[in-house]
Amino acid sequence: MTALFILIVICLILAGGFLCAFLWAVRKGQFDDMKTPAIRILFDEKNESLDEKK
Repeated sequence: MTALFILIVICLILAGGFLCAFLWAVRKGQFDDMKTPAIRILFDEKNESLDEKK
């Protein structure tokens, strides 16, 4: 029975850690732009290092 209480406490600590990490990521702006990364591969960008070699 004590093992069950220990596992519950460990699970609550882990859940709190994941919640803190998620809130930190939201506050730092990790989820602000959800559309651009998905379509960035479709656009051509000029690479300056390739232009200098020509």
